Amino acid sequence: MINQERLVKEFVEMVKIDSLSNKEGKFAAYLKGLLEELGLEVVIDEQAGEAAGSDTGNLLGRLKGSRTEAPKIFFSAHMDTVVPGEGIQPQVRDAVIYSNGSTILGGDDKAGIAAIIEALRHIKEEKIEHGDIEVLFTIGEETGLWGARNLDYSLLQAKMGFVLDNGGEPGTIVYRAPAHDKIHAIIYGKAAHAGMSPEKGVSAIQVAAQAISRMNLLRIDEETTANIGAIKGGNATNIVCDKIELEGEARSLDEEKLQQQLQQMLNCLQVACREMGARLESKIVREYPAFTIKEDEAVVRVAKEAADALRFPVRIISSGGGSDANYFNHRGIKAINLGIGMSKVHTKEEYIKIKDLVRSAHYVAAIVEKAKELPSDS
Repeated sequence: MINQERLVKEFVEMVKIDSLSNKEGKFAAYLKGLLEELGLEVVIDEQAGEAAGSDTGNLLGRLKGSRTEAPKIFFSAHMDTVVPGEGIQPQVRDAVIYSNGSTILGGDDKAGIAAIIEALRHIKEEKIEHGDIEVLFTIGEETGLWGARNLDYSLLQAKMGFVLDNGGEPGTIVYRAPAHDKIHAIIYGKAAHAGMSPEKGVSAIQVAAQAISRMNLLRIDEETTANIGAIKGGNATNIVCDKIELEGEARSLDEEKLQQQLQQMLNCLQVACREMGARLESKIVREYPAFTIKEDEAVVRVAKEAADALRFPVRIISSGGGSDANYFNHRGIKAINLGIGMSKVHTKEEYIKIKDLVRSAHYVAAIVEKAKELPSDS
């Protein structure tokens, strides 16, 4: 059975171990020990760590199954947390786990990791038959999905995966998520004394304001969003600003819509610069690709049937954000993102209900049960 007391204790221990992005090494060593105790073969994907600039690599464990005819499956969650995430002191109150209010909790994504570990213990203790199970704990998810992006995919044998990294309640299945591109732009104006000869200057701030005022931003439609999130520049009020740096983004479930949105934003910048005599430098960087999995695909069916068996309400949804599942699908592995009930993530008010932590562990175990009935070519 899923042991609630053990699960909560394990989760509390995990969040106490600092693991900011690029500093996941101590936590990875802790998890490696747990997985090896459970009888998994464990490897560290060191080259991913080098590419991401982390002090460790992705952690991959493999538990051999007795059902050789069953398809290999994997469960994934990320090891890194955002700031402020050092010295976390978890508090349990009224069947809910919080931080002490000075840091995040780190349930994103240690709740997913704890649920996976507890489900594996349950499977071993109850001697439940299963196919090969792989677990993948990634680095650098919070700073750009770096672990999934740089994973040595030859290490991963499974072609069907379940990522535990969504805020919805257990039973939430994310089958679709957007592509995400970032815009970096520099506007070069001309400096001048703002009091004595402002007409000799070209204000980069004014150019940026003109461009941004013409952009379609925020919610564009049900599939597309856009934002200007950072503006940097200027030195003093008595100087006409000659340089502004802008950072923005666009996301869409539809690649054509994404390209149209990016072009509209760039056009606004280009036109404003031309009209006001400024110069523009810009580049677009792909953060991650989109994915869509059909609802009749085996990976979605298994997750739905497992939720049904547990009588969890099933919600099959699109997401406006990315996860490691975006890169897994990009590399030809069918992977969906599952809700685990984490709430107010990336804030000091972050929390998770114990019942959702327990339900997530049950959900992992139920997915293993359902997956073993599939043919190996699923």
